[in-house]
Amino acid sequence: MQGVFFRATCARLARDAGLAGSVRNRADGAVEAVFEGEDAAVERLVDWCREGPDQARVDAVEISSEPPSGETGFRVSG
Repeated sequence: MQGVFFRATCARLARDAGLAGSVRNRADGAVEAVFEGEDAAVERLVDWCREGPDQARVDAVEISSEPPSGETGFRVSG
């Protein structure tokens, strides 16, 4: 999935939706995203992650729920 602007697009959409959190490339080649905010906005971003940007290949999306941690802003790393 790397190299198709997944992280940058994800971050832009998350910020536009008023979400906090992060998105990063993992060492195994997967992308990990954490979203915190309004439930409906989080669901929309998770749905987008199932497709990604043009030319992305998304094989699977794994979801886990966690209590909010008080994230502010949305960052891109690794």
